[in-house]
This record gives sequence, C-alpha cells and structure tokens, in this order.
Amino acid sequence: MEADLKQPGGGRHTIRDVAQAAGVSISTASNALNGTGRTNPETREKVRRIADELGFRPNALARGLLTRRSHAIGMLTNDTYGRLTLPMAAGVSEILVDHGVSLFLCATNNDPRLSRLHLEALLDRQVDGIIFTATRIDLEPPPELTKLNIPVVYAFAQGPSGSVSFHPDDAQGARLAVQHLQGLNRSRILHITGEQNYRAARIRAEAYHEIVGASAQVMFGEWSEEWGHAAIERVFARPGPRPDSIFCGSDEIARGVIDALRDRDISIPGDIAVVGFDNWEVVSKQTRPPLTTIDMELKELGHQAGLAILGLSRGEKLEPRVERLPCTLVARGSA
Repeated sequence: MEADLKQPGGGRHTIRDVAQAAGVSISTASNALNGTGRTNPETREKVRRIADELGFRPNALARGLLTRRSHAIGMLTNDTYGRLTLPMAAGVSEILVDHGVSLFLCATNNDPRLSRLHLEALLDRQVDGIIFTATRIDLEPPPELTKLNIPVVYAFAQGPSGSVSFHPDDAQGARLAVQHLQGLNRSRILHITGEQNYRAARIRAEAYHEIVGASAQVMFGEWSEEWGHAAIERVFARPGPRPDSIFCGSDEIARGVIDALRDRDISIPGDIAVVGFDNWEVVSKQTRPPLTTIDMELKELGHQAGLAILGLSRGEKLEPRVERLPCTLVARGSA
C-alpha cells in the first residue's frame, strides 16, 4: 500500500519504508496498521507511531482489498434541512473516525426515486453498512433497505422486525417537562403540541395525561410558531381559569406561544411558565426569555447508531431491539 502524501523530495513513503524503520516485516507492518493478524500491542503502537512520523497514510483502495471492507458507512435521510440528522451525523462521525471509517450522508427529500439513486450510489461504493434516519419515528423506511446483504441500523426511525433501532424516549422527556413545571408549583399545566398523526406527539401526550390526569386537555395542531400563536388565541377566547404553565411539543410551537403571551403583556415565567421540546438552539436560545426545553440528545443517538453499525459491519451479533435513549432538561429563563 502506498502513501497518499509525497515526501519533500517528490517521492512517496511506502509500507516498505514503514516496515524498515520499525524493524519488522512488511506483513507485520501491514497487520499493525490495519488492525489485523496477531500483532502484539507494543509492535502495533510502534508501527503506527513511525507511520505517523513518516506521514504515511495507507491507500484506502488497497486497504479495502486487504480487509474486504470499504471502511465507509452510508447515512440515508429524508431530513431536507438537517435539523435532526446533522446532530446525529456528528455523533456517528465521532464514533467512526477513530476507527478509520468515513461517513457518506445522502438526503432523499422524501423522493422515492432519489432514495433509490442514493442507495445505488452507496452500494456502488461498497459501503460496509447503512444508517437510515428520518424526521419522525413512524415514517416508513425505503423497502429496499430490507433486501440488502449489508447491515442496516435505524436512528430516529422505525426499523422492520428483527432490526436495530434507536429512538429518543419521548415519554420520559414529556415526564421531565411536566415534573419540572410541577416542581415550580404549577398545577394548571396545558399541553400544546403538533399533529396527532405523529407517534411522538401521541406518546408525549399520553405521558402528560399519566401525570396530570386523563381529563387534561391536549391541543394538537401544526409544528409551527403560527400554531403556537393560534393556540393562545383559543385559550384566551374561552371562559374558565387560565393555565399557569404550558408544555409545548416543540421549540417552534413554544416560541409562538411565548410571543403571543408577551403580546398580551403576560409575564413569563411569572404568570405562565413555558417548556419546549427539541432544544433546537437556533430557536431556544433566541426566544425571549430563553426557552427551557427538553433535549433529545441527538448526538448521543448518533453515537449509539455508530457503535451498532460499526459492530455489525465487523460481523458482531447484536440483539434486534428498539432502544429508547433518555432525554435531558435544559433549564433557561422561561421556566
């Protein structure tokens, strides 16, 4: 395998140069750099140190031929704006980079044709596995993924029976939000959330009902600031006691809620405390006051998906499962 970097004199360092400098055979040097064979730890560390000093980098194609792996993982997503996928991709990359594995991110824009083209391109590159992510956990993945002879892991997406999937724990996150408000001595907690046909919205609403009671109202609508404004208009147009706190199903809804409350000169959190869901910092930190919200820990979701696909691509056996990772609460000025 030849180095990618040229020497100052115009030549290239080769695996032979590394082996000679380390005082080992070419096969031992190759095994040490590729993590194959039975090279002892001291020799492996010595060879890698000398390779670094020489600026030697194994040629990826040659390494793939030796190990029968491409040392690349594909990530297929329908998330056009990257709101959910980019933090997960960062987490996946942090896991893969330490193992010399690259990540190729492909956005399908919910277009079946584009999805097939991206999938064919990833297969042409002979990726060692694929991670599929989506903008909602109940979105149906491309059916072609079930027919592949390489491992597939699902993150923020529902995989088929027998697959490995990672989800944020929406119920636990909702409980965190409601219990935080109760800890602030708020008892009239209203839940304003997104579309009812989203499984995540229903899961959070069910967890909310478990704590505050089945008769408590949940206001379903769009995942938007506009819906947050409209929901407050409805709340203040009806008779009866007003809420002393609002748990919102997304940060965008929460910002609309806060803006509508401020338009009515209602103090936040003095009169009404507000908690969001997402910790989308572009929104949550810019809200006035800054938004207390639930963080779905998307980077950690990426870490776990990265570890899983790395293990599967190496032939490790993993139990099929849907693993729900805990959320955290980020306290700011709105509650």
